[in-house]
Amino acid sequence: MIPLLLLLAGFVVLILGGELLVRGAVRVAEKAGMSELLIGLTIVGFGTSAPELVASVEAALAGSPGIAWGNIVGSNLANSLLILGAASLILPVVVPRGPLWRDGGLALVATVILWLVASTTGITVAIGSAFLIVLLAYLAYAYRAEQTQPAGATALHEKAEALEVTDTHLHDVQPLWRSILLLVLGIVLIVMGGRWLVEGAIDLARLVGMSEAVIGLTVIAIGTSLPELVTSVIAAYKGASAVALGNVLGSNIFNLLLIGGVTAVIAPGTIPGEITNFGLPVLIAASVMLLIFAATGRKITRWEGGILLIVYLILLVYNVVMV
Repeated sequence: MIPLLLLLAGFVVLILGGELLVRGAVRVAEKAGMSELLIGLTIVGFGTSAPELVASVEAALAGSPGIAWGNIVGSNLANSLLILGAASLILPVVVPRGPLWRDGGLALVATVILWLVASTTGITVAIGSAFLIVLLAYLAYAYRAEQTQPAGATALHEKAEALEVTDTHLHDVQPLWRSILLLVLGIVLIVMGGRWLVEGAIDLARLVGMSEAVIGLTVIAIGTSLPELVTSVIAAYKGASAVALGNVLGSNIFNLLLIGGVTAVIAPGTIPGEITNFGLPVLIAASVMLLIFAATGRKITRWEGGILLIVYLILLVYNVVMV
């Protein structure tokens, strides 16, 4: 029971810390005079990916690459299949073609590169650094594109808009010291929650005889994707289903380039076979399927969302029973 309780406590503290981090950081950035666009692309994008980042880094430092990379790949699978499937069932997701191919294409290319590298040379510091450089270039491009074409928002802008819809991004008049306190408390809780989460996951994997990679692909991935799930579902209920796609694509880009890049720099080496031979190929297939669904009719319909959910449930059962 102790590993399970540690795991659950880690989830709760990690998600709470991420919420406080985003709230505090956004308010501090606003008081510092940063534009909403720049806040959305940087502070919000980084803050909402903080739970996955800390969990993967903690796992890499603990010598558990299966949990670290399983979390990255599993989170993107949960984003593309579970979250978009659930949002589409509530309200069909409207798809703008430009951001779809640009942002979805970037996530797909990064996934293919990660799979090719993992299958051949292994993950190196150079690969991780390249991922981080590509992320910085993408952020600069997205900021420039949204300044010149405000109507054609990128995935990361819609990710910020999703947070506004769910009342995470608030404009208030609270003192600066309170915003800073929220920011610091969020960081402390994220680090603490990430450590508990990884420790509980490692112990649980040993107790139930399940590989760390499968734990990362399933339990950890779903847990760290809960903020995105809640954000997208609430956005769909409020009639803003279009932001769900940007929320998912933005999260996928950050997971691959930021979290994957940092993990590779901190703990280079090989990615476990369950992820290289199963998780990454499945993620590539899921990404292609998502792009096809989104491109046809410029929306993800309810029946297509149902297919995404069914595929995810089948993957979960296969991971737990077969892998």
